[in-house]
Amino acid sequence: MKASEIHWDEPARAKIVEDADRVLREAVLEVARTKDAASSDDAFAALNARLKDRFIDWEPGPDLRKYADAIAAGEISGDEG
Repeated sequence: MKASEIHWDEPARAKIVEDADRVLREAVLEVARTKDAASSDDAFAALNARLKDRFIDWEPGPDLRKYADAIAAGEISGDEG
């Protein structure tokens, strides 16, 4: 077996992504609820603090900024749909 053939199967890969999305969703909702974000930069820092120890090789990306901006603008709701 070649090293390039070693990877998670599709059900495991889907579960990993589902878990990562849940962790992100919970962090965004928590920051939005706690009002730790007077600005987009505050929200970004609060999100980064909550997420950095939850992932291996964490690097915040542009998607985190998108959620920080939405939190600061009051655009996040706890609704599911």
